Amino acid sequence: MKVWIKYLIGVALGILAAFILPTENAAFANAIAFLTELFIRVGRYVVVPLLFTSAIVAVSKLRTSKLLLKTTGLTVLIIVASSLILTLVGLASILMVKLPRIPITVDVATEAFSIDVKGLILSLFPYSGFEALREGSFLLVSLVFAFIIGWESASEEVAFKPVYALSDALSDLFYNIANFFTEILSILSIAIVCYWTMDFRKVIEPGIFTPMVIMFLVDFVIVAGIIYPLILHFVCHDPHPYKVLYASIAPLILSFFSGDSNLVIPLANRHLSDSLGIRRRCRGFTYPMFSIFARGGSALVTTISFILIWRSYSSLSIPVTDILWIFGLSFGLSFLLGGIPAGGAFVLLTILCSKYARGFETSFLLLKPASMIICSFAAVFDTLTAMVGSYIVAVKTKTIEHHSITHFI
Repeated sequence: MKVWIKYLIGVALGILAAFILPTENAAFANAIAFLTELFIRVGRYVVVPLLFTSAIVAVSKLRTSKLLLKTTGLTVLIIVASSLILTLVGLASILMVKLPRIPITVDVATEAFSIDVKGLILSLFPYSGFEALREGSFLLVSLVFAFIIGWESASEEVAFKPVYALSDALSDLFYNIANFFTEILSILSIAIVCYWTMDFRKVIEPGIFTPMVIMFLVDFVIVAGIIYPLILHFVCHDPHPYKVLYASIAPLILSFFSGDSNLVIPLANRHLSDSLGIRRRCRGFTYPMFSIFARGGSALVTTISFILIWRSYSSLSIPVTDILWIFGLSFGLSFLLGGIPAGGAFVLLTILCSKYARGFETSFLLLKPASMIICSFAAVFDTLTAMVGSYIVAVKTKTIEHHSITHFI
């Protein structure tokens, strides 16, 4: 059975469970919330070991084959371009379609969010390099340590051959373990989907947030069905660009219902390898980079959300200077969300509200009930971008062995 079918069955069972089980019972709801957190931790369990060992091998092989600079340059270019495109899509859609206002609430803000840029930079170099392996959220810490080891192991191939061999063996080991975890997660996702559906029903029943959800969905269809396939067709000269979307079904399902960009890494890595045929020297380095920095989906939903909040407070038209400010801040701050694998989009929204001031400091509370849905759409955009971006880099660096769609897992 195809992996995406297993996850689709898990989704169907999770949604069904949310309708037939006593979800109104507080004890049951708490139990599902606990299981969801537990299963997400299970899914994340092998992420750092897999990323760390695979990145060492990837960087070493890329440097040896003199492809490291080209691969890094293409990855950075696609990260910036995709974030720009997604932010523009979000801005264009909310400016062209005026969504109904959200009723003003009188909730009191209980916490303020911010991004500690200095702290993120300092965290890249902990007092001990081995502490990098303890960081389970900000994966760039582990990636930097792996990059250093991979770079140096390629400088003296004979002397450091045991280091490469050990990393290579461990990478294969963790890849197999990760594959087992992804199979298990297709079953565990039933609880995750059930919990998500319980929250979704509460949010969608009043109908207040329905237009916003529809806009997110339409934007995703436009990006996944039109924009990205066109890019793949013209950039990669691929006659079948939708195969990347097909290979991304399972990762998209998991990322949407979990809202976690780190959780999906083992599953995405498996599909990049076994379905799309991308070699480890490419995917071991590029996909983590996309997962950490390519957060254009968060910028897209944040732009839509903030302008919706603005229009809910005021009937006046938004000044052009403010539109440019919203666009620039959403686009710029999206690159700093690597340390927030889940919920980054809503954190970005709270930052925009606080920076805009003018009485908007706590206006993010209007959309707080829908924060899970907002972050779900952000995650699914970001996962698709990482899959498409990794494929483009692999094609351009010729680190791919194309598979027939019939052989996709």
